[in-house]
Amino acid sequence: MTQIPPIAKASIDAIRMLALDAVEQAKSGHPGMPMGMAPAAYVLWTEFLKHNPKDPHWPARDRFVLSAGHGSMLLYALLHLSGYDLPIEELKRFRQWGSKTPGHPEYGHTPGVEVTTGPLGQGISTAVGIAIAERKLVAEFGEIAEHYTYVIASDGDLMEGVSAEASSLAGHLRLGKLIVLYDDNDISIDGSTALAFTEDRLKRYEAYGWHVVPGVHGEDLEAIRAALREAQADPRPSLISVRSIIGFGSPLAGHHKAHSDAMGPEKVAATRQALGWPYAPFEIPEEVYVHYRQAIARGQQFQAEWQEKLEAFAKSHPEKAAEFQRRLRRALPQGWESHLPSFSAGEKLATRAASGKVLEKLVPVLPELVGGSADLTPSNNTRTPDMTDFGPENPGGRYIRYGVREHAMGAAMNGIVLSRALRPYGGTFLVFSDYMRPAIRMAALMGIPTVFVFTHDSIAVGEDGPTHQPIEHVMSLRAIPNLWVIRPADANETAAAWKMALARTDGPTALILTRQALPVLAGVRLEGVERGGYILSDVPNPQAAIVATGSEVALALEAQQLLAAEGISVRVVSLPCWEAFEAQLEDYRQAVLPKSLPTLSLEAGTTLGWERYAHKTVGLDRFGASAPYADVYSKLGFTRERVAAEVKSLLGV
Repeated sequence: MTQIPPIAKASIDAIRMLALDAVEQAKSGHPGMPMGMAPAAYVLWTEFLKHNPKDPHWPARDRFVLSAGHGSMLLYALLHLSGYDLPIEELKRFRQWGSKTPGHPEYGHTPGVEVTTGPLGQGISTAVGIAIAERKLVAEFGEIAEHYTYVIASDGDLMEGVSAEASSLAGHLRLGKLIVLYDDNDISIDGSTALAFTEDRLKRYEAYGWHVVPGVHGEDLEAIRAALREAQADPRPSLISVRSIIGFGSPLAGHHKAHSDAMGPEKVAATRQALGWPYAPFEIPEEVYVHYRQAIARGQQFQAEWQEKLEAFAKSHPEKAAEFQRRLRRALPQGWESHLPSFSAGEKLATRAASGKVLEKLVPVLPELVGGSADLTPSNNTRTPDMTDFGPENPGGRYIRYGVREHAMGAAMNGIVLSRALRPYGGTFLVFSDYMRPAIRMAALMGIPTVFVFTHDSIAVGEDGPTHQPIEHVMSLRAIPNLWVIRPADANETAAAWKMALARTDGPTALILTRQALPVLAGVRLEGVERGGYILSDVPNPQAAIVATGSEVALALEAQQLLAAEGISVRVVSLPCWEAFEAQLEDYRQAVLPKSLPTLSLEAGTTLGWERYAHKTVGLDRFGASAPYADVYSKLGFTRERVAAEVKSLLGV
């Protein structure tokens, strides 16, 4: 191992001490990983990473994902030292209210943070999606879209199942621009990884089809450089095992207690002495700043060269260049909504089938749409005849075969969205949204417009039985802030739901679609769907209202007719999207569902939550059963007679 030059040692130790000082001041945080991985991060950021601290959104920048998000001070130190808009005062306010340095990195909150990370496995899995997007965009637009995606991942990331799913997919797709620096330090919170994590991780990644660099000494800068060069030259995704020492330089070096929590004044002082760091807390020598901030001039030069390529591309391919810029703005083509299909009342069509017909019209006019499914393509209706499969031999393909990997699909779609130039959607059964929940939550937290297509939405799954019949899933998805959950009542509401999902840019959408055919309803108002809820069928001076979603809206209309025959006048309200409805003015919401009007809710799922809209509920607070779906509905009380009886009970009739 060659001797580290003095400026390199000072620059590496600056990362270590900023992490240690920030955690000590906050009395909270994780100093161990930043201290151990500082040399690898230093080499990556000063010699390999193509970025411009003065323009964190430059499209051709390399992406850096700190999958081990608990070690956020590593990233904050690098951003500050390199010249991003993250002053030292923000590092001093680490983990404090309103700071730009929260406990885990947050996309859209801190300049230079590419992905919200912290839940282990999500970062590396989202990075797979970023690499997919890069491959796809290069196939469309050439070198102006090229970049590497670098990741620092921990033992914990590799333990989480989602990373196994995503890494398997990355190997299959041969995503050669994805390079992972694995913090291979044999330590987790409980102690040695020997307690629970003893397989040969490197051989596992070789089996996935990755290029693997074993045993790179964590303090050997030349070995780290060589490993990164080797990874860049290989057409496969790369995993570099960096044999680091957690908490390097501190009295807790190599011990699991270095993982998290402040070390205390005595151990901090001992670390300063061991590293030969004579500076006060948060004090960085000027020569270190000068060294790191060469990244600004380099980044501006990189960006200027790219700008020249972009201008040349605009001259040779003006339409493509304009398309690239439009998509980076997440601006949809003018008039795209005119391609949405409409359906005639009286037809019968499952909303999953209607969704497929909508996509058949939209895919040709929205080139940013990238579809996929977790091995349920024929069931989800997510692939149109115009789509070809994305893969190593066809990087321009617009359909991704995720395999039976819902968790990875969700995270990868988030990474694809983060490219800004692509809009992914992916399908599975609603009951399997449980596998995707962490990725759905991360999309909502990041405020990115991922579209999750969930079919087979209720007990109407029928014979597959309670294991596949989602009961609590719609309501549990509604519990996620900033996620729009849309359960359309028919084919026309489905078209409106797609319009809502694609027009939205500040958060994800879940489309909840039926397996069984539903009647196309008369009276559907697309503007009402977009407002989240509307009066579908009204009567003069209604005595009560039935508010329903999805397949139960048609049932509500049948009950309305039964009650009308008995002289009871009932309004029917379709409420496909609670979140959009809640965003409306109070006057509108009261006009649709007055608090004074006795209201019955109707949905084939858990009743928890409906009390905000209804005085009485018809739902299902038990698991379903295996039988033909019509029998399941009947046996579990989803009949027009039962609904009519519940309305009469509500009215005391």
